[in-house]
Amino acid sequence: MRLKHKTILITGGYTGIGRAIAIRCVAEGAKVLVNGLDESKGQTLIKQLGSKNALHHTIDVTDKNAPKELVKAALNKFGKLNAVVNNAAIVSSSNIATTDNAFLERVLAVNTIAPLALIRTALPQLTGTRGCVLNIGSINAWCGEPDLLAYSMSKGALMTMSRNLGDTLFRENGVRVNQINPGWVLTEREVVDKKKQGMREDWYKDLPDIFAPAQRIFSPEEIAAAAVYLLSDECGPVSAQVIELEQFPLIGRNLPKKWEGSHGIE
Repeated sequence: MRLKHKTILITGGYTGIGRAIAIRCVAEGAKVLVNGLDESKGQTLIKQLGSKNALHHTIDVTDKNAPKELVKAALNKFGKLNAVVNNAAIVSSSNIATTDNAFLERVLAVNTIAPLALIRTALPQLTGTRGCVLNIGSINAWCGEPDLLAYSMSKGALMTMSRNLGDTLFRENGVRVNQINPGWVLTEREVVDKKKQGMREDWYKDLPDIFAPAQRIFSPEEIAAAAVYLLSDECGPVSAQVIELEQFPLIGRNLPKKWEGSHGIE
């Protein structure tokens, strides 16, 4: 029970990585307030977790009232708040030609500004419990794929925020802030999106070695396992850190011989 007696607020928690984190946190003894957009999925998750262990609150994280409502709901149900997991995100394709200002502002609002607003609102409670924040980013924060311009920008900003606040808030408030940058994860949404793009239903069973040396991509549960460590006391004073969960080095990787000199890769 690595999270016993802790209350954790998780945004974007009805599906995918957020859902896996919520399930794992409860399994480790925590109480969770889970947020999302699909009310029916929220209700289904609470039935699985049990009403004594979990509460859901359906609201768009960019709603001006969302931070106060989420923190208040957690306090009313469980009496305290030990951690915030900022997982809610928009993952949409865009490039220089398709990223207009309105689209970029929406992506930044969800992926970067909303996490900051929630941290700001929760800070008094987190200070009182000497709690922590875990932001869920992406390896695209470092550069990003060609058609993930706005998303990559937003996750890059989130990463800088995590490092900045991880230093200042830990020094001034005793609140740790860290970030996980997952690689390619097999979420429900990823399966649906790839099908919409015309790929066969079992596309994830036959991936090029360059993308998946393990012959598979990550499961949400594997990301959740790392999240538990950063949310628990056993990680000690770790703060202002960004942990990449990927199966190859992002810089200086050794390409398989069959890829050398081909596909534009030198």
